[in-house]
Amino acid sequence: MTAAQEIDILIRAKYPILYIVSWEERRVEDALQAVCKNLNRTLHTWSITQGMKPPTTRTSGPAKPMSLPGELEALAQIHESADFTVFLLKDFHPYMRDNRVVRLLRDLALRLRGKAQTLVIMGPSLSLPTDLEKDITVVDFELPIAVDINKKLDEVIEAVKDNPNVDTTMKPMQREIIVKSAQGLTMDEIESVFARSLVEKKAFDVDVVLEEKKQIIRKSGLLEYYPAEHKLSDVGGMELLKGWLEKRTNSFSDKAKKFGIPSPKGVLILGVQGCGKSLIAKAISAHWNLPMLKLDVGRIFGSLVGQSEENIRKAIKVAESVAPCILWADEIEKGFAGASGGAVSDSGTTARVFATFLTWMQEKTSPVFLIATANNVSQLPPEMLRKGRFDEIFFVDLPDKEERKQIFSIHLKKRGRDVKKFKLTELADLTIGFSGAEIEQVIVGALFVAFDDGRELTHKDVVDEAKVVVPLSRMMEEDIAEIRDWAKLRTRPASVHDGD
Repeated sequence: MTAAQEIDILIRAKYPILYIVSWEERRVEDALQAVCKNLNRTLHTWSITQGMKPPTTRTSGPAKPMSLPGELEALAQIHESADFTVFLLKDFHPYMRDNRVVRLLRDLALRLRGKAQTLVIMGPSLSLPTDLEKDITVVDFELPIAVDINKKLDEVIEAVKDNPNVDTTMKPMQREIIVKSAQGLTMDEIESVFARSLVEKKAFDVDVVLEEKKQIIRKSGLLEYYPAEHKLSDVGGMELLKGWLEKRTNSFSDKAKKFGIPSPKGVLILGVQGCGKSLIAKAISAHWNLPMLKLDVGRIFGSLVGQSEENIRKAIKVAESVAPCILWADEIEKGFAGASGGAVSDSGTTARVFATFLTWMQEKTSPVFLIATANNVSQLPPEMLRKGRFDEIFFVDLPDKEERKQIFSIHLKKRGRDVKKFKLTELADLTIGFSGAEIEQVIVGALFVAFDDGRELTHKDVVDEAKVVVPLSRMMEEDIAEIRDWAKLRTRPASVHDGD
């Protein structure tokens, strides 16, 4: 049932006061206008700047001059108005902190119950006094769905069809991607971003739409937006993990939905530090053409009582509002340290925030793909590893010989060097036990040496740098062995290792 259909039913059922939560005044007013036309009722709208439009007709007596504040005068006019009317009060929620307004609304609820009159309060956020909870019915007016966005897209195409400077032709899959990427925006934002795309790119471009979503994330202050800068080809090795992700590239499409495939929930990537867990997370965003949001758990916790719990709910709501998207929780075990009850200094705040997050992971229906990365599996609460939280748990081990050759090749190409001038097999043999991050630092260190000498990078520079670097796998050999033993029977490997 759509919000418009629900409003129609509630008005016909003579519910006295409705509270519509939405930013979209124009869409809400259009929906109410359509409902009123269908029910043969008159719609009156009120705002503090415009007053009541059209003016109300009093049920008895001559019009009396009003000296009340605007919000009280509006309620008084509703109290004296005729039947078969609907009143929309815009941005009325700030006035509901006034005891006089609360009392008048309770009086109206009693008077309107059973009559052919309905009062509709509208605002972008829900602010409901306890006194009115039993008198007001809350309606969430959903953001535009695919059908609405397709209709708006057709309107925009029709408006610019005679402009030879823009190309509005799209293949069915391109159109679906554009529509999917626009979900989570208001209709005004969708109209603006489509126009911006045509002005800037001379066509409909998904990157422009994602840029608009970046604004929503930035305004929330709780999540970070990560631009799609990396590709799967930038990640060395991890063939099994890449293949698993590749098979789910189109899993958010309508075709997949019709086939009976649910939207994937997410993946937990465990492994040795510096082996590319964060890099693969960023690469998925670019490969799937989805916006990527980073959940920094440190931003969630606030100093006020109840603030942390409210912040995690807000962060989840922002992620769902821009869905389909990817939510990345990096080093999640550190963010929720103490969630299992080991730490009591925060009076259980961490445990409550973690419980909210776990419940969302289990029950979520919106297409938000969660990527969680972790280094220390012993700090992960066991509840997080339960079946149903993630689609799969992968373990990323240190790269083998072939993967090290790939990683050297990737980083040399990235820095504009000809890979043919370097003996990759020799370099791979020299760097047994090195992580991907350590291999990158070997190349960076060699570049510094060559730059300081005023010459081009040579194979010998890389060899010399590799010989002096002590990898983490030697310093933390016991810890890494423990992680491997744990992962052997509990996770899927990200790579097919052939050994060294």
